[in-house]
Amino acid sequence: MTLSASDLRDLELALGDRLYLQVAGWHLYLKDAGLAQALAIECSARLSQGASIAARQALETVQVPIGGSATRLPLARLIPAGQLRDLEEVLDPFCR
Repeated sequence: MTLSASDLRDLELALGDRLYLQVAGWHLYLKDAGLAQALAIECSARLSQGASIAARQALETVQVPIGGSATRLPLARLIPAGQLRDLEEVLDPFCR
């Protein structure tokens, strides 16, 4: 399933405003971290598999540079469990 440029932008905005990384008790929203677009692209490539699978696979695929880019971690390791459910909720309307 391929999203139009407008739908992809809408998905990016929804992800950026709703999802965050959690590090040492701090919340960093994806729009502020510059990760919303990458996650939107990865999610849109997997929408045909359903919201749950798309969410999990996209979070594993997006790599977050840590410590001046010396190390990279999958976004899945930096997102609290509740945020996975939020991501699935955001993706669900795009899967239809």
